[in-house]
Amino acid sequence: QVQLVESGGGLVQAGGSLRLSCAASGSIFSINAMDWYRQVPGKQRELVATITRGGNTNYEDSVKGRLTISRDNAKNTVYLQMNSLKPEDTAVYFCAISALTTTGWGRYWGQGTQVTVSS
Repeated sequence: QVQLVESGGGLVQAGGSLRLSCAASGSIFSINAMDWYRQVPGKQRELVATITRGGNTNYEDSVKGRLTISRDNAKNTVYLQMNSLKPEDTAVYFCAISALTTTGWGRYWGQGTQVTVSS
């Protein structure tokens, strides 16, 4: 079984910074893509940033230049450094990974962490 534990969310003023972490544990042989999504009430969950095992990254347009995704393959952990935060970044942030376990490749999600940006 794979577990993802997120941390680092909270309340911050506009222009401030937060760093989210997501650590994966369990019977994991390999992790391919690691992603961060966010969701606000009444809207679909949206992909914010993704990083491949080799370190290639991709971002949603509205966060480019402000959010940075990174990973530590030795720790099975993905990070999201969030700078110059705006009120519209307020959401529940979820990490997701594609991982190879004893049952094959699967998609796994974290429980979500709230990020609130005040104006």
